[in-house]
Amino acid sequence: SENRTGCVLSSSSEFPEGFFTPQERKDGGIVIYFLIILYMFLAVSIVCDDYFLPSLEIISECLGLSQDVAGATFMAAGSSAPELVTAFLGVFVTKGDIGVSTILGSAVYNLLGISAACGLFSSMVSRLSCWPLFRDCLAYTISVAAVLAMISDNRIYWYESASLLLIYGCYILVLCFDIKINQYLMKKFSPCCTCFTKAMEENAEQQPLVGWREESGPLIRQQSRTDSGIFQDELDYSQLSKSMHGLDEISEDHPSVFTVPEADMKRILWVLSLPIITLLYLTIPDCRRQFWRNWFMVTFLISAAWISAITYVLVWMITIAGETLGIPESVMGLTLLAAGTSVPDTVASVLVARKGNGDMAMSNIVGSNVFDMLCLGIPWFIKTAFINTSGPIEVNSGGLTYTAISLICSVVFIFLAVHLNGWKIDKKLGAICLVLYLVFTILSILYELGIIGNNPTRVCGN
Repeated sequence: SENRTGCVLSSSSEFPEGFFTPQERKDGGIVIYFLIILYMFLAVSIVCDDYFLPSLEIISECLGLSQDVAGATFMAAGSSAPELVTAFLGVFVTKGDIGVSTILGSAVYNLLGISAACGLFSSMVSRLSCWPLFRDCLAYTISVAAVLAMISDNRIYWYESASLLLIYGCYILVLCFDIKINQYLMKKFSPCCTCFTKAMEENAEQQPLVGWREESGPLIRQQSRTDSGIFQDELDYSQLSKSMHGLDEISEDHPSVFTVPEADMKRILWVLSLPIITLLYLTIPDCRRQFWRNWFMVTFLISAAWISAITYVLVWMITIAGETLGIPESVMGLTLLAAGTSVPDTVASVLVARKGNGDMAMSNIVGSNVFDMLCLGIPWFIKTAFINTSGPIEVNSGGLTYTAISLICSVVFIFLAVHLNGWKIDKKLGAICLVLYLVFTILSILYELGIIGNNPTRVCGN
């Protein structure tokens, strides 16, 4: 956070002190921090795979959500829970401002970094639809423009923060009527949308979202966007539930989380992760099992809370490790911290992309950024409207122009990259996004260090 002296407080000042002194960390204690970081990565992947995504699957079934709508709403909200917690801490506890590295690093990583991970780590090619990506990119562009307009005068008023909530409310409203809007646009612009319709038809078969059935089980025919959505009659809803999810076949025979894997490498990993597996088993109802199936909302909320807690520890360890290695604060914010806070989004998106659900993965990526804008609006509104009504919140808008250009360019680049790649997620798209992310990161670091522009960032006390 930047204060009135123009310097930036160290990121470690927002976390408790580590369990080693700086000298002990330099003498080898930093290895413990790296082991904890790796274990937190393992923990968040277990939470997402065993509890978070299965609960999202049942929520989607109960509400009749299409994959992209589920990814842009519940999946984005759950995996972005750490950002919401961080936003509240920044407004009410640490009194921090919005720094360039916080907005720019996380947003660009979410768009390009996670897209690169989905393409490079996915074993299958996922087809994408035009409307969901266009819808989410447009919503994100509008929300970014709103935030940048608000902080241009370094002050946030209650009506400005309320407008952020209104924008997100309009976004949810569009999602509620998503299918109807999509059908209207497809008829209106059918000449330019035929290629996307054909691409969807070619991807007629795919596996279920979380893969609750065995690999040898029957493949599920993908429902087109014209017959899935929130508002459907009972017949359509029943067909969607059976064809998209296959939950009618779930039984008590679902393998226990304590089942030992057969492969040697997986068995070693299972033994190492046994403590976190046991802790999660005792605290989160497993809605994949018939006994706990009706507790899916409890599973969703508790798994989101666990994701927030694990991400907090992860970012804490990364911050101290970076400080020990002497990595500049500006570089940390744009790289390690940006990636650390987005670990749940990364893991969740990659998991669903590996199952062939490209629309859900991309909607989660962009929808998480839209939700992050809401994360700023909620604490701002609470503070300006109910707690400190005498005046606005003071923020710092240094680097506003570069931030605006970078965020908007990243949205345009990801949309164009997907379009030029034939509306599919594959390793080629992953490589393109990775190169774009590296370019953005290098330019951003040069800007933060003062090599580009005339506004170098200085850490207080240095």
